Parts: sequence; C-alpha cells; structure tokens
Amino acid sequence: MQVDQIVIGTQELSALLPHSGSMCLLDSIHSWDDKLISCWATSHRSVDNPLREDNQLPVHAGIEYAAQAMAAHGALCDSKKNNQGRITEEPKLGYLVVLTGVEWFCSRLDDLLGELLVKAERLMVVDGGFSYQFNVYHQDQLLLQGRAVVALQNE
Repeated sequence: MQVDQIVIGTQELSALLPHSGSMCLLDSIHSWDDKLISCWATSHRSVDNPLREDNQLPVHAGIEYAAQAMAAHGALCDSKKNNQGRITEEPKLGYLVVLTGVEWFCSRLDDLLGELLVKAERLMVVDGGFSYQFNVYHQDQLLLQGRAVVALQNE
C-alpha cells in the first residue's frame, strides 16, 4: 500500500496524542472525518518499539496502534482551534475501558514489510466517552479487529 496523500504528518500527529517519543506509534493520518480515521504506521518494524516482547512485536500490540488512532480522531473531532487552524487545547486523556470482539489473524507484526493501515470508526458518542470499531491491515490483509469503549478523563 502506498500513501497517496498525508493529511496530518508525524509532528502534528504527536501533538494529538498523550504519548511522546517512541511511544507515538503512528506516522501519519491519511484521511479523517467526523466518523472515520485512517492512519499509517511503520514503527512495527522498529527494534526500539516499546511494545516489543522477546525481540518480537506480538499482534495484540496492534490494539495500541488502534487506540492511538482513536485518540487522534477524538482530538481532531473535539479540538478547539485558533484562527490559523492550530489546536489550542490539550487533548483529553482517554482510557480503553472495554474491548470486545477482538480477533487477530497472525501472531506478530514486526516481520511484516511496509506500512500498517490502522482504521477506526466512531460508532457512538456518549457523555464522557465513545465507542469505536477498529481494524489493522497490512497490504489489504486484515490482521486485527475489534471494538473498544473509550472513557474520557473527567476535568
């Protein structure tokens, strides 16, 4: 898969996430609207990936990739921007409180060449949180899928 257009690059993306450094797993956002987000990642190949276990990146680490896509989506949809289009407010912290229907179709991510495509679809918005469907792909092959409920930190 080739990225046709990067809508939001690494630097802007890291400002949307509560993580920093190597824990920012996504490289860019390819597209997003009020319901969907599509992100690209190559950090699954990095030997410095903080989610590696026993020199491998297990497929369940893809849940964190999806969680970061959900966090970026929430920040983009709910952000306050100044007149130059820059986000002026820190994104709210969110917590994965429920995962359901999680299935994976491979055992690891670090041996996959090229980019991962991480998609999240916002299914529901409730006071204090969201629910999402998420999918992680490699070259059009589904690697991981599931649903998540995200609770936002009270102010």
